[in-house]
Amino acid sequence: MNVAYEEMIRQFERVLVKYGITGQDASISAKLFADASRDGVHTHGLNRFPKFIASIKNGSVDVTKRAVPVESYGVLERWDGQRGPGNLNAYLAMNRAIELAGNQTVGIVALRNTNHWMRPGNYGLMAVEKDCIGIMWTNTVPNMPAWGGKDAKLGNNPLVLAIPHASSPILLDVAMSMFSYGKLEKYKREGIGCPVDGGFDSEGKLTRDPDAILSTHQVLPIGYWKGSGLSLALDLIAATISGGNTTRGVGQLPTETSLSQFFMAINLSSFPDREQLEREIANTLEDLKTSEARNGQTLHYPGEGMMKTREESLKNGVWVDEEIWKGVLEA
Repeated sequence: MNVAYEEMIRQFERVLVKYGITGQDASISAKLFADASRDGVHTHGLNRFPKFIASIKNGSVDVTKRAVPVESYGVLERWDGQRGPGNLNAYLAMNRAIELAGNQTVGIVALRNTNHWMRPGNYGLMAVEKDCIGIMWTNTVPNMPAWGGKDAKLGNNPLVLAIPHASSPILLDVAMSMFSYGKLEKYKREGIGCPVDGGFDSEGKLTRDPDAILSTHQVLPIGYWKGSGLSLALDLIAATISGGNTTRGVGQLPTETSLSQFFMAINLSSFPDREQLEREIANTLEDLKTSEARNGQTLHYPGEGMMKTREESLKNGVWVDEEIWKGVLEA
């Protein structure tokens, strides 16, 4: 079924107020959830909303707390999330990084003690709306084995790279595993397999069965050993710069909380050759499309289909999983 975008925001906000997030914060949080579903990222929009409410109930998220600055080093600041709502903390951190970039071309906020940030692409879009390149990532609870191992020692540590481009920005939003756990749960719920191998089953064999992967918690790193190494590097950089937990430290807590995150904005408006840079971006994307397609596949750049999905959602309503939406209405 489809639901009007404005109605989705209204219902999210109603539930958030019920659980202690009020005023402008409730409006911002509700919009961030709705924006994810509007743009087709259902796993981190509506589908993630019940888990967020559950994290409030179990005490992982403290609705009374927000991220605050604790140390400043020129273009880089350390903030403490105080285990407040992850999407609101990320929103504050990204806004501050953009503000710093407006003054000094580059702005960085390293955030510790925060919670799951929901759809990370939202914060990349915040950067491009201010003519900034956005670079950000987070660590997670241990949920992925290092290449060659069986035990989950690494996080799938999502990474976002966002680049301004006319009305359709380049937006790369990827986890270090072939599929996020949210995507695996979606495949399981729909009764379909992964389009490519996504992890290992109980016998240690590569599989496309989402249920088998969810059972073993042995998701496949992107690029095999390369994704494994990148996950570790992202984790250590975020934890070191923020002064917060590594994935190992998060794994020692009762629930997934007190994460470390990194936000960088680079203000392209600061450069005198801004128009030339935009032309080169456009020329590169056009050249990409001239490549001969393999097996009838469609070539596109990361984020290209997002604006079309958004347009359809605003015109026809946002697609929702009816059972999950019913749960929101009854909350």
